[in-house]
Amino acid sequence: MSDQTVYDELGVPRVVNAAGTKTRIGGSRIRPEAVEAMGRAATEFVRLSDLQAKASEVIADATGAEAGYVTCGADAGLLLAAAAALAGDDPGRMDQLPDTDGIPDEIIMPRTHRTGYDHAFRTAGATIVDVGTNDRVLGTGSTAVEPWEIEAAISERTAAIGYVQKPYTEPALSTVTEIASAHDVPVIVDAAAELPPTENLSRFIEEGADLVVFSGGKAIRGPQTTGIVAGRSDLIESIALQQLDMHAAEEVWQPPTSLVDGERLDGVPRQGIGRPLKVGKEELVGLLVALESFLEADHDAARGRWRREAERVTAALESVEGIDLTLDDDDVSVAPEVVVHVDTTAAACSATQLVRTLRTESPRVFVGADRLDEDVVTINPMCLTEAELDHVIARIRSSLTATQ
Repeated sequence: MSDQTVYDELGVPRVVNAAGTKTRIGGSRIRPEAVEAMGRAATEFVRLSDLQAKASEVIADATGAEAGYVTCGADAGLLLAAAAALAGDDPGRMDQLPDTDGIPDEIIMPRTHRTGYDHAFRTAGATIVDVGTNDRVLGTGSTAVEPWEIEAAISERTAAIGYVQKPYTEPALSTVTEIASAHDVPVIVDAAAELPPTENLSRFIEEGADLVVFSGGKAIRGPQTTGIVAGRSDLIESIALQQLDMHAAEEVWQPPTSLVDGERLDGVPRQGIGRPLKVGKEELVGLLVALESFLEADHDAARGRWRREAERVTAALESVEGIDLTLDDDDVSVAPEVVVHVDTTAAACSATQLVRTLRTESPRVFVGADRLDEDVVTINPMCLTEAELDHVIARIRSSLTATQ
């Protein structure tokens, strides 16, 4: 913990990450082999369309999809997926987005799948159509979304169906894709944080999804500014045409045929809505190397190591008054987490005060703060070194026993 970091040199507070792969604090630790490859990529040049064509092959092999594409994060992948569904192979529509006048622009989503991240769909120009209810929270036993509600919402204005993959979402993806297929409507799956297991790379394609989006900067441990889109080759081609540099003379525009069939197009499309979402050669290479390592990794061994570290946290904190500890190892999270419930009548501080205190220290300590309304914080060992784990334990003990 005493080593100087680049952030110390810059005078920017560094963070000890006990929260997991959170974007706001830099995602995950990039795999060393990916960092090394990025350094090598930075010293040479490559045509990005050629590199994306190679990435498409690698992603297709990993997912079982027809094609793939590397984006600057999963949210960018959602935006580009929506743009592909809206514009298809029409350069005029590509040029028009996000204006959707005269273009089918509705993306149907179960109400319980709505999140702040679907702003990406709306950024592309889509209008989201909610279906279903939130009746499940009433405890009546009813489902939140029925398949017939999705089918009834499909019209000539429908461009796609959006589906957020979580263990609790419904209806089943295979049910949704069956409905969508009958109406020739693509299904876009947000599976940003659904790795591991590695089987999930192919699972959603096998269940009929047309485009699936994964984060490259979480469990894959590629660059934080990367994401993966896998799916139908025609939709991936549309993504490429709307994201790559299109500022070229038609006479010399020769995109890789495995990614783009330029012969089908009447000229070079204009710069598309995805142009601001550029991916550098370094990030592309880093993601491909990280994906290869992810596929070869022993995820059971890693999870076993994280569980032992979580058990160590539990043992170190169990004597602290005013808290109740649970080890959550239900496979929903990538790594087992220690759930700390703070009894505000007995502990030295509340959960919220604990989070605030830890975040103002030097270095800042981030623990999971998604359940503060329940007086709960979580400790995730996935991104911690051994020394950092000791530091987290010590700082939490100190804060929770300050007046005991």
